[in-house]
Amino acid sequence: MHTDKYAYSANVNNRLETRLSNNIVLADLTRILSEKNIKADPKSNAHFRKGWRSGGGSALAVIFPETLLQLWQSLQICVKANTIIVMQAANTGLTEGSTPSGDDYDRAVIVINTLAIDKLFLINAGKQVISLPGATLHQLEKQLAGIGRAPHSVIGSSCLGASIVGGVANNSGGALVKRGPAFTELSIYAQVNEHGELILVNHLGIELGDSPESILTNLQQGEFAHKAVPRSHKMASDKEYIERIRDVNADSPSRFNADKRRLYESSGCAGKLAIFAVRLDTYPVAEREQTFYIGTNDTKELAQLRKQMLSRLTNLPEVGEYMHRDIFDISQKYGKDTFLSVLHLGTEQLPRLFSIKGRIDGVLNKVKWLPNALTDKCMQGLSRFFPQHIPPRLLKYRKDYEHHLILKMSNEGIAEAESFLSNFFSKSKTGSFIVCDANEAKRAYLHRFAAAGAAIRYHSMRANHVGDILALDIALPRNEIDWLEKLPEELDKQIDKKLYYGHFFCYVFHQDYILKKGVDAQKVKKQMLAILNSRGAKYPAEHNVGHLYEAESDLKTFYEFLDPTNTFNPGIGKMEKTKRSCACCL
Repeated sequence: MHTDKYAYSANVNNRLETRLSNNIVLADLTRILSEKNIKADPKSNAHFRKGWRSGGGSALAVIFPETLLQLWQSLQICVKANTIIVMQAANTGLTEGSTPSGDDYDRAVIVINTLAIDKLFLINAGKQVISLPGATLHQLEKQLAGIGRAPHSVIGSSCLGASIVGGVANNSGGALVKRGPAFTELSIYAQVNEHGELILVNHLGIELGDSPESILTNLQQGEFAHKAVPRSHKMASDKEYIERIRDVNADSPSRFNADKRRLYESSGCAGKLAIFAVRLDTYPVAEREQTFYIGTNDTKELAQLRKQMLSRLTNLPEVGEYMHRDIFDISQKYGKDTFLSVLHLGTEQLPRLFSIKGRIDGVLNKVKWLPNALTDKCMQGLSRFFPQHIPPRLLKYRKDYEHHLILKMSNEGIAEAESFLSNFFSKSKTGSFIVCDANEAKRAYLHRFAAAGAAIRYHSMRANHVGDILALDIALPRNEIDWLEKLPEELDKQIDKKLYYGHFFCYVFHQDYILKKGVDAQKVKKQMLAILNSRGAKYPAEHNVGHLYEAESDLKTFYEFLDPTNTFNPGIGKMEKTKRSCACCL
């Protein structure tokens, strides 16, 4: 009886100490950031604690530093108080990697959102850029347009406001054939070392000062951007990717998250570091571009086309996006509002519209008598009143062909590709191609862009009739000929819709499965991954492990090296969430 009383007293004291400690942390953060940049109320910060597609968890607070120095000071407070730190920018990831996951952490969680720190500095005549943690791909694309250059990625997530630093941290690849994963060896970041100390590392290749405070203040002000920045022997992009993708006989994928060739400090860190800036290459914009639309009913024909173009052509494609007929149909119907929004409002407005929609959903979802996904249902209903948005020739290809490839060539590659395609399909009975006009090209890319969201919309609209959605992001070996999977009948009959699309020349595919009602999603996922393992595939390919995938051994070792105490983003890759032993505790 006495033991129970003492145990109860100890628990009460522990709770009081925890509450007191949490209050001290919040007071210290308020002193640095002011109240307006701290959201501790679970109702007001729910939007920032939930993943874009799935996942979420609790947090003591979500904070919004406005300068690099405030970010550093906030990190100091969090490390001193022994809190967990989850770094976040746009939170557009698909694997739950930039939010807390559940409520089973052993320490309080602080989410640090960096979107307000969004400066960009073009250096060396715009051939490189230095990006602070909140700057977005769309922001950079717009800034570079005036000087005839482009960022690493110009399609897809950039339109949703994805951050540049987030792309680097997650090995994001994108649709551009020649550029590979977002990668740099030049960055400034903070980490907690094996002694439990917060340290700042300047590997940007620019002298900025001797102390963290002076380095970050000088970086924020960007005085270095007005003069020539010293060149570095270190890479600011994956300069070896073209050679790698041309090796079509290799039995390994061209790019995937656990590829240790491209795990370096900030690159691939997945939030295991606090990144203050990255230095990246930019690319010249092509003088001329031409889109070809390819259709076939033979998967091997498309595989041979890829193999021959990569190995024989002097000029590689700029873009090669694949769509199966089923995702064509889903995107046409359930991605129509996204398509029309981009077409008529432009990509600049899209991040704001998605943010507004997210906040409206957050409010409406709390009203129990309202149906789920009400905004999606309203937009889906409104889209029906708009005329057909897919050009007639593309609709004919949808009718005639099961497999579709949107191919963009540039400059000298245009004539080379047209000659190749004419010869390749001259005797084909299963495929053909057309040369797109400007309107057809624009609408083909928008149709492909809308595909991922359309899969989610389809699932939302049919939530009462179908089971979970299982989204896999895979990379196939470069020498694979039978690239389209053939599922066992026992597994296939559990699926309502199989939706295949992706970056064909990189052999990176997004495979979304809408399961039938009552099907065990985790069991199906386990079976799917076993099949992928037998094919030599790697996963995830470009969205990082987050909290949905188990990290491979190389990736686990990398995470542990970057974050020996497990302070940053614990639990990703299905790793432990608890504080890890470090030198200061021995």
